[in-house]
This record gives sequence, structure tokens and C-alpha cells, in this order.
Amino acid sequence: MTTEIKKASCKLEKELFESVLNNTPEGIKSLNLIDLNNRNAFSFILKREHLYKYNKNKNPEGLDLLKWLENYEKEALVSTAGIRGPQNILYPQDVRYPINLIGVTLATLAKALVIKDKGYKNPTKLVAREVRYNSDLYLEAIARLQAAYGIRTLVPVGKQTIPIWLASYLVFKLGLVGGEYITSSHGIAIKNATKDLNSQGSQFLPEESMEFVNKIKEIFAQTEKNGTYEIKFAKADDPLIDDKTLIDLDNGIDLAIEYLKTGIARKQNIDLIKKLKNKIVIDNVGGCAYRTLNRFWEKLEIADKYDWFHIEENPFFHSIGKYDISPTGQKGLYDYSIDANLFIIKENGEKFFPVISSMHYDKKLAKYPINTYVLITDPDNDRLTVTQIESSNNIKKLKELGIDCIKLSKDRVLTIYSANQLFLILMDFRMKELKELGVWNDYSRFIIKTTASTSAWDEWAKYNGIKVINTPVGFKEIANIMKKIEVEICKKDKEVIIKDVFGNTINLGNNPRLLFAGEESGGMILGQPVFLCSNKGYQAIALREKSACCAIILTSMFISTLEKNNETMSKYFCDLLDESNIKSKFDTRADITYYNESEPDIKKLNDDKKDGEKKRTKNDLFFLSLALGVEYKILTLEQVKQILNDAFLKTYTGLDFSDLQAIKFVGDGTYLKFTDKFIEIRPSGTDAKIRVYAAGINKKELEKYAQIMGNFSGKRTDLFKDLIPKQFYKSVKEKAINIYSEFRKNAD
Repeated sequence: MTTEIKKASCKLEKELFESVLNNTPEGIKSLNLIDLNNRNAFSFILKREHLYKYNKNKNPEGLDLLKWLENYEKEALVSTAGIRGPQNILYPQDVRYPINLIGVTLATLAKALVIKDKGYKNPTKLVAREVRYNSDLYLEAIARLQAAYGIRTLVPVGKQTIPIWLASYLVFKLGLVGGEYITSSHGIAIKNATKDLNSQGSQFLPEESMEFVNKIKEIFAQTEKNGTYEIKFAKADDPLIDDKTLIDLDNGIDLAIEYLKTGIARKQNIDLIKKLKNKIVIDNVGGCAYRTLNRFWEKLEIADKYDWFHIEENPFFHSIGKYDISPTGQKGLYDYSIDANLFIIKENGEKFFPVISSMHYDKKLAKYPINTYVLITDPDNDRLTVTQIESSNNIKKLKELGIDCIKLSKDRVLTIYSANQLFLILMDFRMKELKELGVWNDYSRFIIKTTASTSAWDEWAKYNGIKVINTPVGFKEIANIMKKIEVEICKKDKEVIIKDVFGNTINLGNNPRLLFAGEESGGMILGQPVFLCSNKGYQAIALREKSACCAIILTSMFISTLEKNNETMSKYFCDLLDESNIKSKFDTRADITYYNESEPDIKKLNDDKKDGEKKRTKNDLFFLSLALGVEYKILTLEQVKQILNDAFLKTYTGLDFSDLQAIKFVGDGTYLKFTDKFIEIRPSGTDAKIRVYAAGINKKELEKYAQIMGNFSGKRTDLFKDLIPKQFYKSVKEKAINIYSEFRKNAD
């Protein structure tokens, strides 16, 4: 397939294109195994030679697909949000990268064959995308391949972008066998992924992903045996590629409006937004959300209440989060992602927000008055960050509350609310709204949250008589708990009892209702009194995917109330902490990435990643060994304290583990509970990254613990070696996988 070299939107993107061009071998540039420019039906012949390494003389057709599959399987086993990875943005058939056209083809074929094996009659799937590089190409490939294997495939109007939550809702509502959404959420620009959705519209769990991974293995085995394997693509205008259904549904907007009007978008709520006097700014990073949300606002008659930044779609994300120098001072493109809450601590102790700092709000917001709100959403419109312009006179109070801010001008600052803070506020506001409507006591209420989310949510819920269910990180985990609760609710007149990842048994009472489900990374969904009902008759307590649309509507209602009362968000937050007697009012996060994900040289990228993975694994195994040591009664809690103090006190001033109350593996990370805080260390399963989450009563202390523990080498001390057998240390990862699998089994 001839690749049209993309036109750069800015100098940095031009540098990215040039570096990719210079680092791609000529043999890959000329690779033309799958030509989607061919509008007719055609076949890609997978060859035995493709499975093995390239060798100019012995195997000139080598693609090393066996190695690709090995890495792909690792991602499938632990993926939090789709099987993700970097890609060659100019030459998408480059199989040296985890995400590539040939890999997408193999995965799509395998999923199609799994569907056929299960005997579905006239199966229908949805495929949709956001704005990332090659997303349109992957959508085309998936649709044509599925059509060739008898799967009717719904595509958005003009195969244009729609948000992930809308794709998820359409899969659920229309009763489809599943769907695929092409995104890498708020990850760096060169990353992409296929996020698989099951018939509920929720992300695949590892066991669902492994079904099609095993099918790829079967395809490779047949290719090895027979020498070739034919993979078919339908013609571009095949009748099974359905681009008409969503036209009649206005790209799904009509169905979603219908759903929203039974919950958060009821008339009285929209009327509240209509009372807004000052504009709310929505920063549409990447451009995907505008196409759908502005149509929503028009139909709800609130479009005039919003101003938009970045309405054009741009896979480089308008250079947001992109710099020409790395944190270590190396020249060249460095992409911090587009996570608006991301910050780094500089050597001088200063906190720097690389994503928000690259948005140039000092200039863009210059004409907007104090108290203006900016709502930042990511390319697939599932996450939300909220900021507000406040007077610089409030800096001292903001620091006391743990609310970060950056300077806009001499007399103005921009507050940056973490998702932990924002969602605590929105939960509280939603509860008060339901109480004011007189419907709060109609049901018992509960929330679902991830362990990495702030313990302030647990404190608030306990104070207000709301049950809490904690899950591992990932919205698929939250969705799975929802399904378990729905099954129990259907057992009429029976109490709903759920066990969470901490091992707690929670009695939700009879016929409970979800108030809120969410995670600290900025994704949330609301429950509602009327269950969602699919065309297949299945009833759900909430959407299966996080939705920035719902979050924006609720936030807009909240802002309207604040405007009416002439109150700032920080003042509401302060009062909330006092009203609900919340002690753990501070939270923080440390993101440790051991390599430059934007490195254009794939060999250097892989080598650096491999070295980084070793560092990540050593860090993870150190803490995981302690948690499982207690679990398997090899260690006492007192011995864990001794090991931690031995490892840290000699080197790091101010770290003390004497008040540690518990340590536990929570499905994907190690959770340490202290008397006044928690720390969770969570490794990426397939990337060279460590994330540390913390919440408690002292923000500086939390940041210190998070940074030091996240950057810890994982070196085992003599005391560690004396107390933890070497064989046990080597086996803890396997033991952790078994514990997680058992939790998942019980959650089904």
C-alpha cells in the first residue's frame, strides 16, 4: 500500500515525521502486503516465512510475527484498557511495533473466528475510532475483514470519530455481539490500540482477550503446517459494512439523548445549566469530542453556554504535552501524554504540569473573567479534568486544601483539581441534588471505586451512609462488579452481597442503586433509578464505559449552582471536607517512566524499554514479595516494617514505616495502609512504568513517599534475603496472577 506522507501541523510534528522517515528501513517503506487502496475484494496470504525473523539471504520475507505475538499475548493478559502500544505512524505495516496493520488484521480475523465458533446467527459488531494516527486505516481493515467472514459491521457516519462511551452504549443498546474502538485514551501521540468491547459494551477481561490470542496461535500453527493461510478482505462497499443504521440514529446521538434524559439530563437539570451567565470553556484535546458533544448541546438547547478550544481534529493533539527536550535534558521530541493532571517534581522541588503548561492558558484565558471554568477532555472523551481561574489572593488557602494551581498572570491563577478532588465534589453535589428532589431514600446507595482512588471517597461515603466497593484499577473491573450486582438484583427480595478486592463483604441491601463509579485517572459514570435496557432485554445499572459527557453535564449543573451562590469550587471543597469530617483530604500520584516512549529508533526504543522493564520489575517484586509474604504467612507485619525501615531509613530521610497497619496485593498493585495515609505501588504489566498513588493528611509527606517508593531500585537488603526465601521471591508474580484470577472468578 502506498503511504502518503502526512503533512505536519507544526514544527515538532514535522520533526516527528522526519525522525520516523529516517529510522524506517527501505524494505519496510516498500512493504505492501495489505493494500486497502484496492476497493475490490482481495486476500492477504500469510506465509510461513512471515512467522520468523527477517534475513536478507535466508528469509527475505521474514516479519518475526511469532515474536510479535509473544509480546501481544503479554499485553492481553494484563491490559487495563485495550491492547496498546506504539506504532510506525507513517508506515503502519511495520511489524517491529506492537500496533501495526498486519497485527490488527490477525487479531480481527481471530476474533471473527471466535464468533463463528460460538455459533452466533447473523452477528453484528460496531467499529469506531477517535483521532489517532492510522485509526481510519485500522477501522477500514477491521470492517472489511469482518464483512468477509460474515459479520455485519456498523460504522459511524462517514466513518468519522465518535467518543468511546457512545460506542460502548451503542453496542449495549443495540444488542450487538461486541465492538472495537480504536484509541489509546490519553497516551502519547504515537500510541494506538484496539479496545475490544464485549456484548455488554465493557472492555474485554483478560480471559476474553486470550480467546482470540489462542486463535491466532491456531492460525500460525496452520500456516506453519501448510505453508500459507488465506485471510480475506471484502470489497470496500460490501453490504455487510453498514454505514446506514447510524445515519438514521444521528450517529447514535438520539439513543444516547434518550438515555441521558432518564438520568442526569432530566429537564430540571438542563434548566439549571440554561441559567448559566458565564461561559464554560471545554478544551477538546485531539478534537474528537466536539463532533458529538456539540450536537448533544444543540439538542439539549445549551450549546450557547460553552466556548470550545481545539475543535479541529488533530492526531498530534495540537502539540499539547509535546516538548523538544526530555526531563533529563536530552534534545529531541518528548511526549508527556495528554494527561492534564500529570506533574513532575523538578530538582528544586517545584511542581511542573507539562501538559497544562503546554496549553498556553495564560494567553488563551486572558479575556475570560475570574471564576471561569475550563473543562479538559481527552481524545476519546472518557476522562475529564476541571480547572478554574481564581484570584492569586487565594493561593495560601488553595495550598491548605491541597489544590494545585499554576500562575496565569500577576493577579490570577488556574486551579487544577485532581480527579480525586473533582469526583468527591461531584458525588457530594449529586447526593444533595437527589436529597433535594426527595428521592434519595427511595433506594440504598453505593459507589464503586478503584483501590488507587483516594480514601477520602471511602470516608465521605461512610459518613453519609453509602456503601463502597473497591476494585483493581481499570474500568473493566468496575463494569464487571456492575454485572455481578445486576445478577443479584434480579434475584427478587434478596439482599445483594458483594466481596471487594480487599476481601471485605459488603451488603448493599435489597434493590440498591449506584450513585457513582469512577477512578482517580479521571473516568466516571453515574447510576440512575431507571435501568438501561438493551434491545436484547438485558438491564444495566449504568454505562459500561466512563463518560466525560455525563461528567460535563453534572459539572455544568454544579457550576451553575456555584454561580448562583457566588461561590468558588475551592470554597465548596473546603466546606465539604468539614461537613463530612474527612481527614484524608490530600492525594497525589507519581508516574515513573523508565524510557522515552517517543524514541524514533525502534531498536533503541526496545532496548531502553527492556532495560526499563527490568527496573520496573525489581521495584514491583520488592513490594509484592512483602504483601504476599504476609498473605502466605511467611512474614509477619512487624517483619515487613523491619524490612521497609531497613531498606529506606538508611538512605531516605523522613520515611518511616513504623505505623504501617496492613499490606495487601490488590489485583494489580501493592497497597500499604498506614494510620494516616495509604500508598499503592502499581507496575505496568507490559510497559516500563511504575505508578504510585497516595492519599492522607499531609500532602508533602505523600509526595515524598510516592516519589521515593516509585523510584526505588527494588534492591533486596540482607534482611530481606534472610526473611524471604529466594524461591518465594521468584514465584510471587505467578502467585499474584493466581490471586487476581481467583478474585475475578468470584466476581463473575
